[in-house]
Amino acid sequence: MTIFTSNITRREAIQRATGATALAALPGSSAVLGKDLPSPHFEPRAKQVIVLYMSGGYSHVDTFDPKPRLAAEHDTSIGYEFGKKNFDRYLKASNWRFRPNQHCGTEVSDLFPHIREQMHECALIRSMNCDHIDHGEATLQLHTGSTGFAMPSLGSWLSYGLGTDNPAMPGHVVISEHRPYAGPQIWDSIFLPGKHAGIQITPGENPIPNLNPTSAKANQSLELGLLRTLNQRHLKQRDSDISLKARISSFETANGLQAEAPTIMDLRRESKATFELYGANPDEPTSYAAQVIMARRMIESGVRFVEVIDAIGACRDNWDAAHRDIASHEKYAKRVDQPAAALIKDLKQRGLLDDVLVVFCTEFGRTPWAQDGKGTKSRAHHPHAFSCWLAGAGIKGGTVYGETDDIGNRVVSDAVHVHDYHATILHLMGLDHTRLTYRHAGRDFRLTDVHGRVVDDILDS
Repeated sequence: MTIFTSNITRREAIQRATGATALAALPGSSAVLGKDLPSPHFEPRAKQVIVLYMSGGYSHVDTFDPKPRLAAEHDTSIGYEFGKKNFDRYLKASNWRFRPNQHCGTEVSDLFPHIREQMHECALIRSMNCDHIDHGEATLQLHTGSTGFAMPSLGSWLSYGLGTDNPAMPGHVVISEHRPYAGPQIWDSIFLPGKHAGIQITPGENPIPNLNPTSAKANQSLELGLLRTLNQRHLKQRDSDISLKARISSFETANGLQAEAPTIMDLRRESKATFELYGANPDEPTSYAAQVIMARRMIESGVRFVEVIDAIGACRDNWDAAHRDIASHEKYAKRVDQPAAALIKDLKQRGLLDDVLVVFCTEFGRTPWAQDGKGTKSRAHHPHAFSCWLAGAGIKGGTVYGETDDIGNRVVSDAVHVHDYHATILHLMGLDHTRLTYRHAGRDFRLTDVHGRVVDDILDS
């Protein structure tokens, strides 16, 4: 069939080829809005998730897990590490004092005074542990459940399992100013359909590359209608081609983003009171505070899962600066403390905290001893024990779960592996982690592999 001839204009040809049916299938139309979202396995306690990820590994014994013995026995040897005869471990006291939350008594260090004020809304897990001591692998596990094998991310699994409430917006968004450890793999969909991969927003003048329309809105709608008609015709003979399905979906999502994202990402619409609450400046869109406000706006627009990655510059300009001097934690804590606490207060005052789960996490902790020997200021990587917290929908506020030994070296009760962490988040979203599977390469894969348990004790009854 000849579409374009010398006797009609390009626009007329597109109109004849597409018709009303094709145009009705664009995002925002009744065809798309007809709900075909997947259903949760059971009644969810949370509907959406915001993850605040602290890249680089903050020290649990300097933030959320007080250990008086470290101060009492500062610079005291506790013997060799892992049988290494050339490295004597000397305990290192925290630089910061721990104080209790006035409502629930949960102790948090002076690094996080604002977060401490909100701990009655949070469940603090002091018994986290993972399987790898290096940033790349530990970051992968925190996000995908795997330390090496390419697996879909938590956000991709949630998008796959639940979809998005707004068909004009993606189900999975990542706000990251710089490339984190392990790169985009931590928000990739891997073998899940491509539409579930995270859309990266980079704060600044061009947050989503290539978003601006290249033609007039009416022309673009006609062109996309034609493209969808031809793609669907092509797909009928290739129904098993998931990459083709993903490309078709990406055009629809991009069209929706062009229509809605500029408004959502325009922080000038926020009030002066909101900026003051978060400690944000409307003229600094790349600040962490501005990124957290953006995450809340994304949630309000219907996005299922939003992650804000705290990485200031190159990978080493993050919490991993503790290798040089643990005092560097002051810089990074000041950047995130007020915005993280403000997010809880803001969601609550807007009536959203009952539906939104807030997750504050890192990939591993830090050693309770000095990295470079007696009298030094640094701490090394520590996957055997660390602390993370959750707040909001379905969470029992004021809870402290799990315990480490008297120096914070090992978990001694109620261990929570990263797989358990994932299982609990999925459970709060109404998904059974053992049933959320996807068949690939001849087997059923899941986020938690063959592991994971729900940490019931941190859930609100």
